[in-house]
Amino acid sequence: MYRYDQYDQQMVDARVEEFRDQARRRLEGTLSEDQFKPLRLMNGLYLQLHAYMLRVAIPYGTLSGAQMRALADIAEKYDRGYGHFTTRQNIQYNWIKLEDAGDILAHLAKVEMHAIQTSGNCIRNISSDHFAGAAADEVVDPRPYAELLRQWSSFHPEFSYLPRKFKIAVIASEQDRAAMRLHDIGINIVRNEAGELGAAFYVGGGMGRTPMIAPCIRDFVPLDRLVTYAEACLRVYNRYGRRDNKYKARIKILVHELGAEEYTRQVEEEFQHLLDSGVEPPFAELERIRTFFADPEFDAHANEDIDRSDPDFALWVDRNTIPHKQPGYVSAVISLKPVGGIPGDATAEQMRVMADLGERYSFDELRVMHTQNVVLPHVRKADLHALWTALDAAGLGSPNLDTIEDIIACPGLDYCSLANARSIPVAQKIAQRFAETKKTATLGQLKLKISGCINACGHHHAGHIGILGVDRKGVENYQLSLGGSEAEDVSLAKITGPGFDEDGIVDAVETVTGVYEREREGEERFLDTYRRIGMGPFKEALYG
Repeated sequence: MYRYDQYDQQMVDARVEEFRDQARRRLEGTLSEDQFKPLRLMNGLYLQLHAYMLRVAIPYGTLSGAQMRALADIAEKYDRGYGHFTTRQNIQYNWIKLEDAGDILAHLAKVEMHAIQTSGNCIRNISSDHFAGAAADEVVDPRPYAELLRQWSSFHPEFSYLPRKFKIAVIASEQDRAAMRLHDIGINIVRNEAGELGAAFYVGGGMGRTPMIAPCIRDFVPLDRLVTYAEACLRVYNRYGRRDNKYKARIKILVHELGAEEYTRQVEEEFQHLLDSGVEPPFAELERIRTFFADPEFDAHANEDIDRSDPDFALWVDRNTIPHKQPGYVSAVISLKPVGGIPGDATAEQMRVMADLGERYSFDELRVMHTQNVVLPHVRKADLHALWTALDAAGLGSPNLDTIEDIIACPGLDYCSLANARSIPVAQKIAQRFAETKKTATLGQLKLKISGCINACGHHHAGHIGILGVDRKGVENYQLSLGGSEAEDVSLAKITGPGFDEDGIVDAVETVTGVYEREREGEERFLDTYRRIGMGPFKEALYG
């Protein structure tokens, strides 16, 4: 993983002291809330329903054991003993006191972490494939390119006050494990016919009030022009983005209204203008960054055999481990979705367990997944039983990856000041229902996502089954959608019809899965069956 140099550390330390002074002045009353708000948002501090919420950046999801342990210490000392891992590979603390915020940022800085640009109308945390550097199907590890873009975008003077927030994802495989085309800019590192590495740019995706899938505006940008092309994309947006209407301010609206062809023409024109302006860092800087992401020292003689005599262990291996590029290794997913738990939450003690296990079994490396789980990317198959035993003892051994129990959910009305409905209780009830009926195994891959408001932080538009909580005359109401996907077969879910109350939406999900069980052919996923038979049979079962 990337390590700070002296310049990086000085930059973060200076920001901590700057914000400590701003917070002091707010507490003393010399700064009003209106004056303080843009300052705190630049440092990831939100004012939520009950307290301040702090969002900490985890660039492209990569963590060391020491960093995870620091997150645990912060949860224990400054919050209520837990943190919430998000769909953007960050962590959030929901019960922060303003007087502690400076100390928290200082604590983070000691382990090369910060909360800079995790809020505000700027380029947010750069996300990536959580199996980067381990996946057997990747062209190259995409994280060095994500890190280059992170450094370019940090404190960028031209892009600190964009029309709206801006999110970038970088992958390097045909399989999309980062919802790349549902970002403002999605970048896929590819090889052309000559075998050269370059970047395909997808611009104008996003969820929220008006979900859109990003079109490809250029299928190959040479890597020594990667930053310049990204800058051109941002410049056109910054110039023409709708600052007069926050609901139309995202780049997806600009690309839609201009048309992808005209937007691309303007980007290409800007790109040509920038080529001789010195925007691109020296290629040697990318090479320097790449050295931090070299493969660990894998055991070339690692055993391929796994003792599957324990059926509970065998089930976890089948569901929660992913093939690795190195023989004798897998990537092992730690589920933060126990039945009845809050999706994405981990206690301080569980974070310490994960830190210890990452150090012991995964070359001191952990990854936060956009699915609100954590993965140990490089685990020897010979160590899996010991790893699973420790996880199971800590309540982290649920064998549910990509099942209906592996629910993505935003914090919802329990915490968020923007939410219209609760997400957490619905997620808990659905997971409990399917665990009790023992249908989880028979349903196979089924991605269910829940958002508590139209901002779609739970990615409900991209769920095989999506749920959106809305306020219907002061009563929580839940809309059901079907057919979404955030993967390489990207699609947006469609609403089935009238919404349901809290218990009704749990019944509705069970009804929908019943149609799937009745109609599926062979090994079809839920999504495949839906695409084949269409909405009709599901609506008939739901509404008669």
